[in-house]
Amino acid sequence: MSLLMPGIQSNSIALGLENAFGVSKSVTGFVVIALLALIIFGGVKRIATVAQYTVPFMAVGYILVALVIIGMNISEVPAVFALIFKSAFGADSMFGGILGSAIAWGVKRGIYSNEAGQGTGPHAAAAAEVSHPAKQGLVQAFSVYIDTLFVCSATAFMILFTGMFNTVGADGAFIVENLKGVEAGPGYTQAAVDAVLPGFGAEFVAVALFFFAFTTIMAYYYMAETNIAYLLRGRNGKVPMFILKIVILAAVFYGAVKEASLAWALGDAGLGLMVWLNLIAIVLLAKPA
Repeated sequence: MSLLMPGIQSNSIALGLENAFGVSKSVTGFVVIALLALIIFGGVKRIATVAQYTVPFMAVGYILVALVIIGMNISEVPAVFALIFKSAFGADSMFGGILGSAIAWGVKRGIYSNEAGQGTGPHAAAAAEVSHPAKQGLVQAFSVYIDTLFVCSATAFMILFTGMFNTVGADGAFIVENLKGVEAGPGYTQAAVDAVLPGFGAEFVAVALFFFAFTTIMAYYYMAETNIAYLLRGRNGKVPMFILKIVILAAVFYGAVKEASLAWALGDAGLGLMVWLNLIAIVLLAKPA
């Protein structure tokens, strides 16, 4: 997973910066892997620390922006909910043909947002320092609601309120094309925020996304490093760790410069493998637990 999914994060960073500032994907890719290399090779923890402390403020800012946009369009809430439910259950003839596809996309992206059932949560939870394990368990459970029901719903409302989205049918043809030439991804959110707050939205989302995605890439590396360290169990791991670092950097750069559809396809493959392995492990550990 840590080899296939970092490309999604770097691709989102690259798209966001390209949309907001016109920075080419290759330049963004080089900058991201340079910063990451400083951390994982050079032990420059200051970059990681700055990113980790900045993320909460960016998250609060993002939520505040979302609440402002929702508040400005509060009268449209019933219509948006009607659109969501009609589209989700096939009541709208325009979207009825993609009902099954919509459910599949919802499940896949929902798992991405909160990692429930992936088996990746224990890495972060085990590293937390709390007075009782149950407290961390409650935090992990609560994060599902924060990530998916709150943040992701707020993003969806911003996009739907402003109409800044495209919808593609099963045949690849556009059902709705409100943003011509905009690739599916952060561009929708950037356009949505910019429609309400001109000259601010695209840049703000790009910067926030950089910190969100970069810290996620660091988390992927941490999980991969922890897994290899466990498998080696005290044996000399310099060569495997070096190979891991090179592969992670290559995956990050590859994801940054490629199309979003390819980055997400690779990420879906990694996520699927992770979930299946985790489910098998849960079944095997059910009796001992």
